[in-house]
Amino acid sequence: MITETHSSASPTRLKSGDLRSDFDLSASELRMLLELAGEVKRQPDKWRSALRGRIASLLFEKPSLRTRMTFEVAAKQLGGDAILTVGPVGGREPVKDVARNLERWTDIIVARTFEQETVDELARAAEIPVVNALSDRYHPCQALADMLTLKEIWGGWQGHTLAFVGDGNNVAHSLMLDCSRLGVNFVCVTPQGYEPKPEIVEQAREFAMAAGAAVEVTNDAEAGLARAEAVYTDVWASMGLEHEAAERARLFAPYQVNSGLMELAQPGALFMHCLPAHREEEVTDEVMESRTSVIFQQAENRLHAQKALMLMLIDGPAR
Repeated sequence: MITETHSSASPTRLKSGDLRSDFDLSASELRMLLELAGEVKRQPDKWRSALRGRIASLLFEKPSLRTRMTFEVAAKQLGGDAILTVGPVGGREPVKDVARNLERWTDIIVARTFEQETVDELARAAEIPVVNALSDRYHPCQALADMLTLKEIWGGWQGHTLAFVGDGNNVAHSLMLDCSRLGVNFVCVTPQGYEPKPEIVEQAREFAMAAGAAVEVTNDAEAGLARAEAVYTDVWASMGLEHEAAERARLFAPYQVNSGLMELAQPGALFMHCLPAHREEEVTDEVMESRTSVIFQQAENRLHAQKALMLMLIDGPAR
């Protein structure tokens, strides 16, 4: 018989109270969250009433499969529920008014937006936690799942190397910030002119120095992949940039993750992708289906990482 309970020791609350970006997690909080995610994955029944009666507001300006499903399932499996609203945030009324309505009905706001400023404005106005479920600048929930996946496979993070190949986008930013704090060497291999934001690279290098790791940005795939134990890519034109797709396809073609590019990495290097993937564009079907591809393990771990995040942001069951 399974006892309906949750951990006797409540998870540590995040000091920021939000996850607007990866910067809202300290290095120690990042490690604690990932440790909790692993525990939640191993013992899901232990947490099935941890957020009983709590409701998550999901505000999605962009289409979603993994983010929507994993947050909804996470809320329900923790004893709560989630309500989805699709469309522009602040389209009919100011963003701050949306936030101050939702805080009176629900316990957390999960926002998937075109602009980072929308997430930030929600967080400024709301007295309940706000989570960035993807913006133009960061994708922190994806990076959490990725770090959990790497630990499961590598057994730890320190001293390993991950290479991100493609556009220096929101996923690259979040991966870089998490890798650098966990001691993973991070290399961004990208066409000239598509490098990640310099200010984010600079901050990641400071984190890496403290953690005994390194952050590199290069246009040279051969040099960038030489030490890579994991090769990660994303679509060449993210949502909102479809008008650049043809030009990007031309410039990014030499950076397609195919069997030849994977051979530049270390033997047995993992293949990673945040999904959805455009097969035969940024990555070949052969690589997607290879034995070292962990793309669906990453997708599964979105659920466990987001459960841990919610547990560290919401103050237990409703009274």
